[in-house]
Amino acid sequence: MDSLSEGCRGKNLFEAILARRSVRAYAPKSLSRTTIETLLEAAVHAPTAMHQEPWAFVVVQNRRLLKQLSNVVLAGVLDDSHRPVAHGSDYGVTRPELDVFHGAGTLIVICAKHSGPFVTADCWLAAENLMLVACEMGLGSCVIGSSVVALNGSKVKTELLDIPSEYSVIAPIVVGVPSGETPVVSRNPPLVLAWKAQAS
Repeated sequence: MDSLSEGCRGKNLFEAILARRSVRAYAPKSLSRTTIETLLEAAVHAPTAMHQEPWAFVVVQNRRLLKQLSNVVLAGVLDDSHRPVAHGSDYGVTRPELDVFHGAGTLIVICAKHSGPFVTADCWLAAENLMLVACEMGLGSCVIGSSVVALNGSKVKTELLDIPSEYSVIAPIVVGVPSGETPVVSRNPPLVLAWKAQAS
């Protein structure tokens, strides 16, 4: 497996897991509503504690809005007290020429009400399902962790994304057709701290 497009499409689950990569360059192609609905269907079949299914979704495919949201992140969005919110410079969000969504035409925001200790974990499990199915379909995806604080800003949440105030943004993920090849890199072997086998 030398690239995302070669390694994912039509593969079984384990092969897709090995081939999946975070894609940070996308072709200017739109995803169909059917494709997005397939990804969301995969997401809601993730494991969920006490069968709460706490997730909810916002889909953004309006490129003008995506640019506006990217600019908010890049500007170091202000909180309700008009104090700058710190963003990690390691992610490059202080560079004005950067599109934090990497040119992707679809942003899927996984949200939830914080009502239990496993809500966040449930949402990330849903995110993993979504990204693996995207990979299997030959699509790229990337978690945009640097945008979480900005997307949770009260004005961004309610005025731009129409997210009710009782919900929080957990996992923003871009999805799209990769532009070029995304090499698959090796991972470290599992670090097993202990293996308590049954004595023979």
